[in-house]
Formats: sequence, C-alpha cells, structure tokens
Amino acid sequence: MERKRLIWFNLVRVVVVSLLLVATTILKLKESALFDERALANLTILLICTYFFSIVSLVLLKVTDRYSRPLTYSQIGWDLFFVTALLLITGGISSPFSFLYLLSIINTSIMLSRRDAIFTASLSAILYGSILDLQYYGMLAPLGLNYLPARILGANYVLYTIFVNIVAFYLTAFLTGYLAERARRSESALQEKVVDYEELERLNSSIVSSLASGLLTLNNDGKIRVFNRSAEQLTGLKQVDAYNRPLSEVIPGLKYVADDFSSVKRGELQFLAANGEMMTLGFNSAPLNDKEGNRAGIIVNFQDLTHVKRIEAELTKADRLAAIGELSARIAHEIRNPLASISASVQLIAQGSGIAENDRKLLEIVLRETDRLNELITDFLIYARPSQPVKVEISFHQLIAELLALLATDPRFDRVEIWNNCEGSISVIADIDQLKQVLWNLMVNAADALPPNGCITIDARVVDGHELARGLTTMAQISVTDNGCGIDRENLERVFEPFFTTKQGGTGLGLATVYRVIEAHDGRILVDSSKGKGTTFTILLPVAQKV
Repeated sequence: MERKRLIWFNLVRVVVVSLLLVATTILKLKESALFDERALANLTILLICTYFFSIVSLVLLKVTDRYSRPLTYSQIGWDLFFVTALLLITGGISSPFSFLYLLSIINTSIMLSRRDAIFTASLSAILYGSILDLQYYGMLAPLGLNYLPARILGANYVLYTIFVNIVAFYLTAFLTGYLAERARRSESALQEKVVDYEELERLNSSIVSSLASGLLTLNNDGKIRVFNRSAEQLTGLKQVDAYNRPLSEVIPGLKYVADDFSSVKRGELQFLAANGEMMTLGFNSAPLNDKEGNRAGIIVNFQDLTHVKRIEAELTKADRLAAIGELSARIAHEIRNPLASISASVQLIAQGSGIAENDRKLLEIVLRETDRLNELITDFLIYARPSQPVKVEISFHQLIAELLALLATDPRFDRVEIWNNCEGSISVIADIDQLKQVLWNLMVNAADALPPNGCITIDARVVDGHELARGLTTMAQISVTDNGCGIDRENLERVFEPFFTTKQGGTGLGLATVYRVIEAHDGRILVDSSKGKGTTFTILLPVAQKV
C-alpha cells in the first residue's frame, strides 16, 4: 500500500511540474514581469531536476520496495526545496506558487503521519516566512530576488501574508492528518474482516446471490452474517450495514425468530421499507447446522408479498362488486316494469277531471318520485351493465380542454379554481365519452368537497413499470387532486362500493361507475386521502405513445 502511494505521489508531482511548465511558457509568452532570462533559465533547470528525481524514484519503486521509507522522506524534502526555489525564482512575495507548500503537507499526511505533517507545516512556515522577511530587508538580492515589491507592499502586508499562510499550513496539516489517520484505521479494520468476507463470497457464488428472494443467516448470538442481494433490495440496507447486527434492528417483525433456534417457522409480517412504503413480507425460517451437525444459527428466507396481497384484495373487491352488481341489476330490472305501470296509471288518474286539487298535488309528488326512482334505476343499470367501450386514441390535452369548457357552465365550479398541469403530448387508448364521464364525476365530487375558493389540480404524465412498481407496463397516470375536507380512513376502502356515499342526497353510484369504467379499459384507479387535507384520485390507463 505504501509503495502504491509513493508511485501516485511521483505521478502527481510529474503532473504538477508539467502544469507549471505550461503556465511558465504562457506567462513568458505574455511577457509577464515574473520572469526574465535568468529566472527562466533557473526555472528550467529546476523543472528538469524535478523530472529526473521523479523518474528515478519511479524506477526504484518498480524494481523494489526496499527503499520506500527513505524515498518518502527524500521526496518530501525535495518538494519543500522545489517550492522554496520556485518562490525565489518567481518573485518571492509576488509569486503565485506559495500554495504548493500545501501539497507537500498533504502528501506528508497521506504518506506518513499527522505528526510528520505538522513538522512539514512548520518547515514550510519557516521557509516561507524567511523568504519574505529576507526579501523585505534586501538580503536575497544576490540570489536575484528584488526587495522593491516587498517594500512597496509594506511591512504590515508582509506580516499579514506570512500569518495567513502559516495558519493555512497548520490547518491543512491538522485536517489532512486527521483524515489520513481515519483512512488508515478504516483500512486496518477492513483487513481484519477479510476472512469473513471471503467466506461470504464463497456462499454467494454458490447459491445465495442467485436467489430471487431475500436470504439471511444468523449466528448463535442472533447476529446477521449472510445478507444476499435480494435482501438488500427489499430492506434498503447494504451487506456491510446489516452484517453483525441483531435481526430485530434490521427486520423488527422477525425478532421472535431469533429467540427460538429449534423449529421451522412460517408467517407474514409488515415491514416499513427505507422509502417509507409499508410492505408485506412472507418468511420461513429453519435451524442452520454446520458440517458436523452442530447448531450454527438460523437461515431465514423472505419475499415481498405486497404486490400479491394487493392483487388478492383487488380481485376480492372486483368479485364482490361484480356479484353485487349482477344481483342488483336483476332486482332493478324487475322493479322497473311495475314502476313504469305505476307511473302510467298515476298519469291517467291525474288527467281525470274529477280530481280534487289536494289529490292532484299528491299525484304530482308520486309522479316526481317515480321519475326520480326511475333515474336512479337507470344509473344503477349503467353501473351494473356498462356498455362495451369503443377504444380509440385520445389526445388527453384536447380532452381536458373540452371538459373544462363544460365545467365553466356548471354553477358548482363558479368559486373553484382549476389547475391544469397535464403534459401536452400524452395520448391514451379509451372510449372518449366514458373517459369524459369518469373525469366529470371525479371533478364534481371534488367540487362538492371543496370550501369556497378551493382548488382542483389535474395532472397527467407517462410512467413506466419500474416507477409504478406494480408489475405494469408503461401507463398514462392521471390524477385529480383537491384540497377539500378529505375522506375518513375507515371509508377509503368503501368509496367504490355501490350505494356507499357520505354526500347529502347522493346515490353512491358515481364512483362505483367510475371504477367499472376504468376496469373495462384495462386500467386501475387508486385513491389517497387525508382528513382535512384533501383527496387524490389516480387513474392508470394504457398509453398510446411514448413521450
């Protein structure tokens, strides 16, 4: 490791010297005041010597690592000499290269220790302070360093410059020394675990890495040892984070598994993932024995059942709604025939000439209520036996524009603000009339839940299957969000059931019909709501084209 650092040390020096050579050439071409002919010649000699020293060091390191320690000290000493000579050549206090002392200090921190870094910082402070002091008093004139720049800047400026650079030197030594020691301790700790990681690698290469479900093993102390790639994906923890931790800290629901090593266990548990999503995990555990038959711990296999449970719940709901719809449709159809007879009979009676005024009013009430009941049955039959959608490609942006034009004439939206955040190039495959009715119902429900000057936001974008995490292909995601009163948590599971409503005078068929229509389009509809904060209905429909 030290040999490799020395090689990089020399490579860095070669790069720095090359950059200095380029900078010197550019400055000379621009006739900078930093260089005259003598200074340029001295600098060229210094750069060539540094190149030669670096090349010799690299050759020695390639051949043997016998001289690594002496080379380290000699290279640090050379760097200090190089920077000091460079400052003398390029103007002392006027030189822009004083920062190179910091590189020497950093290299010492990496190659040696914090104490050596502080020692190097002290040497750098002495050398730099001596150059500026001697330049100010004209004692470096024989070396070609003019005292006028220091005198022009003044004694206070010289002292300030020395102080700032010395502070920078020591701060660099302390910080880089501390970080270097932390890095060395981390390397040592890593080396101590090499044997354990080699064992894990052998297990992973055989069966563990290829498993699609999460797998972990516990030792006799209940600490995690093996933690495969699928387990990392399910829990959001890396192997290095889970290694040697109690199982109860990683998957709290499995705590009781680590308490009993004797039997096989199976079950399900709720797990809060790193992304905040509540997952359902199915697991089974069994005792783990070593090659001699002695108890070595427990092996636990687990997988994500969230998607499966969600599909089961949706299928159960769909079956229940279908059964309710079919039964209710038959009943509604049977009610409709006698209702029509009642309505016709009442109309004939009302047209008679000998009907008293009070009786006529009662007959009008009967007619009005039979008409309302007939409308209710008609709506329910639409829900129970929806027409087959005629699917075409629809520009969603155009559909929303038409819908907003219709909403503008509805008094329920007079004091409602509507925000259209839909992407302009989305097209979906759907029945335009049915989709428009779905959005109309959702918008009306949102408007009914809003206080005065409330807001409804419509969003639409294309999402892929990975983002949905529901086993779907690319879909169009349409969201209708309001900031109204929201829905109670206990009512969220029932919002799509027929005849369930919390609105005064509502029939409970609007959202039930929406659910059936979206289902007929091979899509999905989801609802999320918080009491007092608002509600979001999210529709997923097949997309016609990628954006």
